[in-house]
Amino acid sequence: MKPVEGLVGENRCRRWLALIAVVIGVTGCASGRSYVVLVPDEDGTTGRVSVSGAKGTTWLDKPNEGTVIGAPAGEKFVVAKESLTKEFGPALAATPMKPITFLFYFETGRVTLTRESEASVPSVLDAIRKRPAPDISIVGHTDTVGKNEDNVALGWGRARFVARLFESNRIGTDRISIESHGEKNLLVPTPDNTDEPRNRRVEIMVR
Repeated sequence: MKPVEGLVGENRCRRWLALIAVVIGVTGCASGRSYVVLVPDEDGTTGRVSVSGAKGTTWLDKPNEGTVIGAPAGEKFVVAKESLTKEFGPALAATPMKPITFLFYFETGRVTLTRESEASVPSVLDAIRKRPAPDISIVGHTDTVGKNEDNVALGWGRARFVARLFESNRIGTDRISIESHGEKNLLVPTPDNTDEPRNRRVEIMVR
């Protein structure tokens, strides 16, 4: 594969995984020549990338838009989905899934999920099971009612509750880490001794 000269991206970080996977895995050819293609994110959006060489710079900013490496500036084409699957299938399949975050909310002063959060448990479990080897971070939080040390303990209790919930549903605990932030790192900043439902939560990051 020829080197990609002056490859410059204007993307959010989460898009780089898909883009770099395709660039590194480029073995396909357009008229017998190597090319770069900008693949869309899972929600259909893209970032923006430039490919520069002796003949100028070409910007790619549309889904599945490509350019031959070394082509004149502005010379672009659209790669059919069938060609992407055929030529870049292994690279795209190897692209890691983006991290996802879930929030479970709790009743005040208790290690008990709210009714709404309890109803969301099945969908969270389904999302985790779709990942072949998920790494899960669980962080317990509280509002500012009560003493700081009591809230640290309450945060631990909430985090452990979620970890046990996952374990009882056969989510591997060897890939789960838990911690408590207590009343620190509030989702909604409040004064001390403020009852704020959105701060009584557990944050779950799944990678």
